Amino acid sequence: MRLLLFTLVSFVVTTMMAQEPIRFLALGDSYTIGESVAEQDRWPVQLSRLMHDAGVNLNQPEIIATTGWTTDELSKAIDDRKPGNDYGLVSLLIGVNNQYRGNSQEVYVQEFTALLNRAIEFAGGIKNHVVVVSIPDWGVTPFAADRDRDKIAEEIDAFNAINRQISESHGVHYVDITPGSRLAKTELDLVAGDGLHPSGKEYSRWAEKVFEEMRSVFQSK
Repeated sequence: MRLLLFTLVSFVVTTMMAQEPIRFLALGDSYTIGESVAEQDRWPVQLSRLMHDAGVNLNQPEIIATTGWTTDELSKAIDDRKPGNDYGLVSLLIGVNNQYRGNSQEVYVQEFTALLNRAIEFAGGIKNHVVVVSIPDWGVTPFAADRDRDKIAEEIDAFNAINRQISESHGVHYVDITPGSRLAKTELDLVAGDGLHPSGKEYSRWAEKVFEEMRSVFQSK
């Protein structure tokens, strides 16, 4: 039994070592940089850990994200950073601040499309290596207690309808974490200490959903 276990572990380790490291670029805003949680609790970091445990040699994420960014601000930051086109995985989660600021949905269509096209370029043109994550509903958090929560939910759904349609038309992966984010209305441990952003526990749920969507892309190689 011990010999079998040792052989199995050796096989997994050898397979991981033989696989070229996969570069991971995560694009977004506060939800990607993990506002109010420790670095290890950010969902892209948790995703890298899940992939590594499953035998996928995914690097720690290179993150281009800052709290408060809208689509145009993320685009400008990408201009400054100038990522290459050799990433094996690229994620995109952006739009909550467009909604929060009352920005035009028509402009979001244009700017999100441009960002997604850039994400595909960063993945070397391989659409199967790009994943879009939906915008969570911040209206259920304590921060929004004195706001029109129904209106926020309606607008979040409208922005997500846009990014889902664009993602599907471009042939990339799409992970809908929005319904689960609404559980924070009653499950307060899904909210970070600032009363607005997701907790590490909630981010772990996102990471697991993205992992389930993307693991076969790499494990089938």
